[in-house]
Amino acid sequence: MSTHVDEIDWARIVERLLYLFPPIVGVGIVGVLQDAEPGVPGLQFVLLLLSGFGYTALTLGLLVAIFFDARRIRRRPRASGNWTPNPWLNAAATLVSPPIAGVAYLVRRHRRFGTPAGRSDWWLVVAVSLATTLFGFVAAAVAIVFTIPGLLAAAVGLAGTVAVGSFPVAIHRDAAYVCTRTRSWRPNPALYLGIAFLSLFVPPLQPIVAGYYLVRRRNAVGRP
Repeated sequence: MSTHVDEIDWARIVERLLYLFPPIVGVGIVGVLQDAEPGVPGLQFVLLLLSGFGYTALTLGLLVAIFFDARRIRRRPRASGNWTPNPWLNAAATLVSPPIAGVAYLVRRHRRFGTPAGRSDWWLVVAVSLATTLFGFVAAAVAIVFTIPGLLAAAVGLAGTVAVGSFPVAIHRDAAYVCTRTRSWRPNPALYLGIAFLSLFVPPLQPIVAGYYLVRRRNAVGRP
């Protein structure tokens, strides 16, 4: 049983679970803001229920994945460069703040083991996220100046959906690719994932991070 558990790539499970936190949090925010009258009866309750259940499920999943990954690393101190994370302590930290605990764990893990590189074109999604956010800001400004409530809601909704759904995943996966391609710049994918999470709560940070990342990437890799 222990052998089968150790064969599972728990680090990749941690990454995928973290990808799901922004959409779950977004559903909860929509639920809080949703005006059930004259909208769909019970919609607010359903959204909040889905968000609460999803957040709890992801938290427990992250707790289990981090525990088993840390336990496997602790059993092989030489292979991990004498990094011996405490499985119980790291798992318990997810109960306080799952996204922060997960990102902090992955940041340290990446420094020792790296992250498997994926496709080389994730930067395109980062660029689309940047363009969509900038468009959303401009459209929102126009809507406020000319008092167009419908345009404001559409602009904020579009920018928010793209940022929540794609930006954290895209910048994490692209950083995983870039850090294997050049020695001049080795971005820590988990660190950028954490910054992307932060930008969801501080919207002006998203275009700044995306723009900075794309410029650094171009200088280091030669494209986009």
